[in-house]
Amino acid sequence: MILCDAGVLLCLVDPTQPQHNAYKIAVMRLAKPLVTTWSCLTKAMYLALHRGGWQMQKQLGQLLLNKLLTVYDIQESDYNRLLALMEQYCDRPMDLADATLVLTVEKTGYRQILTLDSDFLFYRIGHQDSFEIISV
Repeated sequence: MILCDAGVLLCLVDPTQPQHNAYKIAVMRLAKPLVTTWSCLTKAMYLALHRGGWQMQKQLGQLLLNKLLTVYDIQESDYNRLLALMEQYCDRPMDLADATLVLTVEKTGYRQILTLDSDFLFYRIGHQDSFEIISV
């Protein structure tokens, strides 16, 4: 499975994004479903509302309904780790959405990610391994 960051989610539904077509084509050829977190989806929904209103938000929701996207559920027992990650990378700074993706990798072992965020070049999985960023 491949992780998907909020920026890519927005890019998939916003035709004004420079890499919109490239990501749409890439997602069609990649293993599905893509995996994201509620934090990333919430961030993408917020951005979609301000860029394209309900219609763009509906397109994001359709990714879930069409089973192209699934959501990894963060547990209460993971909250300390999320805060520790955000503190560790506070110089970047790391937002909650990015922290949930790092945590998801630590929990699942899925290292491949679709992202527009260069911070994933710096984030480490379990303090040592790096993400495998899929180039589009």
